[in-house]
Amino acid sequence: MSKKNRTGILYSTDPDFQYQSDEQPEAETLPPAQQNLKIWLVKMGGNKVVTTVREFIGTEADLADLGKQLKSACGAGGSTKDNEILIQGDHRDKVLAWLTGKGYKAKKAGG
Repeated sequence: MSKKNRTGILYSTDPDFQYQSDEQPEAETLPPAQQNLKIWLVKMGGNKVVTTVREFIGTEADLADLGKQLKSACGAGGSTKDNEILIQGDHRDKVLAWLTGKGYKAKKAGG
C-alpha cells in the first residue's frame, strides 16, 4: 500500500505498529461447480442491449479471464467491471450453454 492512501495515522511511537487498511481482502475464487451465476439482459440507452453475468465470486484476474473467454465464445466485445461481465448484444443462450458446458451453475434471470 502506498503511503498516499493512508489516512488517520500521522505518527506512532509504538515500534511494533502495523498500519491497518480499510480495504477488504480479495475473495478467493470458488470452483465452477460452486458458482451461482445469473445471466441478465440489460437495455442501455439508444436501443443497445448488453448480456450481463453477475454474482461471480473470485479475484478480479479470474473475472477478467472468464470475461475474455465468454467474449471470444460469443464473438462480441465487452468488459468486466464491478464484479460483472458485460457482453455487447443478446447472447444469453450462448453464454448459458458455454458456462454450463464448463461446469458452472448458471441460469437466466430477470424478466
